[in-house]
Amino acid sequence: MKKKALIFGVTGQDGSYLAELLIKKNYIVHGVKRRSSSINTGRVDHIYQDPHIKKRKFILHYGDITDSLSVTRLINYIKPNEVYNLAAQSHVQVSFESPEYTANADAIGALRILEAIRFNKLEKKTKFYQAGTSELFGLNEKIPQNERTQFHPASPYGVAKLYAHWITINYRQAYNMFACNGILFNHESPRRGETFVTQKIIQAMCRIKLNKQKTLYLGNLYSKRDWGHAKDFVNAMWLIMQLKKPDDFVIATGKQTTVKNFVNIVAKHLGIKLKWKGSGIKEKALDENGRVIVACDKAYYRPLEVNNLLGDARKARKILKWKPKTNLNNLISEMIEIEMSKISF
Repeated sequence: MKKKALIFGVTGQDGSYLAELLIKKNYIVHGVKRRSSSINTGRVDHIYQDPHIKKRKFILHYGDITDSLSVTRLINYIKPNEVYNLAAQSHVQVSFESPEYTANADAIGALRILEAIRFNKLEKKTKFYQAGTSELFGLNEKIPQNERTQFHPASPYGVAKLYAHWITINYRQAYNMFACNGILFNHESPRRGETFVTQKIIQAMCRIKLNKQKTLYLGNLYSKRDWGHAKDFVNAMWLIMQLKKPDDFVIATGKQTTVKNFVNIVAKHLGIKLKWKGSGIKEKALDENGRVIVACDKAYYRPLEVNNLLGDARKARKILKWKPKTNLNNLISEMIEIEMSKISF
């Protein structure tokens, strides 16, 4: 009998890649999408359009993790073997502006799913995966960060995700549920939302290359991040769910770079020569003609800056036999190729 998976957040970057992966592994995949006045299924539409995928293998349902009844109804109706909670208000800066909504979706959302599994008496049948984040570590600059590193979230997003992390552990211990956390460091792809810094840089630099934009405005150029490819990271999610006993894992590449260096790599790929000058908020990058290509803007600084995130995924490498397949250079190349094709279309 085929396994059934239920993905909350299927229309996001990770959800779309995970759906593809599970379909290849012969799952029946159920995805949850929120009702919207505009079409929000762009990342998964190609799955429907693939003539090799039978429609009954990928099924979308309306629902929302901020709605207990819809969550409980879906889990009772589908009775999935695996539930992946990838749904969230996932933008750190936005969480400062919408802290209550972020808590409702990111913290209580996880609780609603866990309680729905328990309420429907599926503790022995249904496995649960909670999508965690490196933002749990926040202001703890001890590096690298692993499963034993102390959490110190520095945003409403990070705090909400910390609740989700611990409530997952609580239900695992209290009700003997298969409930696990993946503490995923930054992971990108051509499907990354345009408000996230990597995609923002890629889109702006491609447009600058084609003379469709003049300047890219950024915040903290010296934030250090551990960036991987979303495809590699969703594979880790699946591997975590195949264990005999539930556990929590840091998933990361173990390599780190600054936002500024990310810009430099993108510029090099596009053949844009940059010269940096100034410091702090006045730091900027000029091209060979003296035009300002990159500048800083206070609007893009967070109330609390997280400067240093670097993951130690040795546990995942040892137990899951997982390791990233895509390096940062190849990730950037892929994102540029897709973006240039969109702009030129």
